[in-house]
Amino acid sequence: MSGRDESFWAGLPLGNGVTLLARDATGLAAFAKPAGVLSHPNGSGEERRALLRARYDMAGEFYETPAGRLWLVNRLDSATSGVMLAASDETLAATVRAQFKHRGIRKVYQALVFGVPRQAAEVWSDRLAVDKRGGRIRSSIGGSVPAESRMRVVRTGRGDPPLALLRLEPRTGRSHQLRVQCARRGLPILGDQTYGDFRRNREFAKRAGTKRMFLHSLETSFAYEFRGAKHDFAASAPLPPEFEAFL
Repeated sequence: MSGRDESFWAGLPLGNGVTLLARDATGLAAFAKPAGVLSHPNGSGEERRALLRARYDMAGEFYETPAGRLWLVNRLDSATSGVMLAASDETLAATVRAQFKHRGIRKVYQALVFGVPRQAAEVWSDRLAVDKRGGRIRSSIGGSVPAESRMRVVRTGRGDPPLALLRLEPRTGRSHQLRVQCARRGLPILGDQTYGDFRRNREFAKRAGTKRMFLHSLETSFAYEFRGAKHDFAASAPLPPEFEAFL
């Protein structure tokens, strides 16, 4: 069944703070995921911390809800907030996932970083090494995997070092790409516990009263074809207020 009726979407057991942003007639939907919420539970007992409070099938990549199955299309790190996609149809989910792999989807992020870029706008090109073992992902500069992103400064603030709000548009979709590329340029994302500036993170957390990572998936848009028809899809998750509160 494609699309599903209103009762399916209304009956989804959304996780803490999760909201449904948009959906279309084929069954594609966008959710706003808060920081700290898992894209899916990784083990027993984690359903309460996930996008949906429901059992997740790792092999099939779907949630099993009382209303029916919902397939994940993409994922966000638990520390990253913003737009996540899912589909009520397995074939549709596979169709859109393929576009992610072939760079057919426009994604826009915003990040709050320590420091200010020398240029107001530029394209970042790097080569990464991506290590995925035992459910652990780590990326670093110096590998063979190309990574490219467009960066633009949205706003700057005071401080030591000063902070900057960046608009980041990845042209490739590598694991932890934006986090590594920011750190590579001396612009670590606030609250990044893997690639960030740990001393400044601690100082900022004490002052601001939050340990979240300041990376947000702001917009996702693309065109796709499904069962002989063409569709346009777009969703935007409002930037959390704490991003601009410290500028």
